[in-house]
Amino acid sequence: MTPVSEGIGELGRPLTVVPPGERGATRIADRVVAKVAAQAAREALGPLPPDAARPHANVVVRQGHAPGREGQDAAHIHVHLELDYPTDIGARCRSVRRHVAERVGALVGMDVPEVAVQVERLHLAPGHGTAHGRTR
Repeated sequence: MTPVSEGIGELGRPLTVVPPGERGATRIADRVVAKVAAQAAREALGPLPPDAARPHANVVVRQGHAPGREGQDAAHIHVHLELDYPTDIGARCRSVRRHVAERVGALVGMDVPEVAVQVERLHLAPGHGTAHGRTR
């Protein structure tokens, strides 16, 4: 460590500059990234059917494996959804993928090379077949 030519610290010692390699690192837990991703999926979807489960996400963070950015963590995200039907499933999944990647990148500071979306269940929208009782 080399002392800075100006300034005295709170304890009366000269201020020092810590080299970048010795400063430490911030590690964000996978479950935190998963919560951010699930919230972003909810934002992208908007209102869901009343009996639909909230979107949830599984995340794997690989340290130092971001393509083209050595040392940068990369989050590989798998989002599970329930959607109303009829709907444009492809467009809604695209919207979720894009929004999750943007929000995780902005809020957590990780690259997101992969967002896989799995639609687990479709809910028949009210008014489509519900008056007839059972849907086949």
